[in-house]
Amino acid sequence: MFAGLSRLFRPKARDPQWLDVATLRRQMGEGAAPLIVDVRGADEFDGPLGHIEGAMNIPLPELAARQDEIAAGRPVVCVCLTDKRSSAAAAQLAAHGVGDIAVLRGGMKAWREAG
Repeated sequence: MFAGLSRLFRPKARDPQWLDVATLRRQMGEGAAPLIVDVRGADEFDGPLGHIEGAMNIPLPELAARQDEIAAGRPVVCVCLTDKRSSAAAAQLAAHGVGDIAVLRGGMKAWREAG
């Protein structure tokens, strides 16, 4: 019974922020760079578009089982090919209690287009 009550009174997860490529690049150059979680499959992560240097690859279907690997207290940015899977991942992580979370608008396509 108490477990059910605690779910009722748990603070609502905050909606993820959306970042553009320029903002993410600036944050990566600062001292407290965010953790980048790329939720594409391993074949995409290592594929033609590559990945953002330092990104952690956790495919979206594995995220629920591996979300404890994401360090609390550090800003997190979710990335995929566009931004559909990463927005789903960000919502899932926010529901799990990750507080400072964002989605890269346009995903790896936007990252590569921006050069």
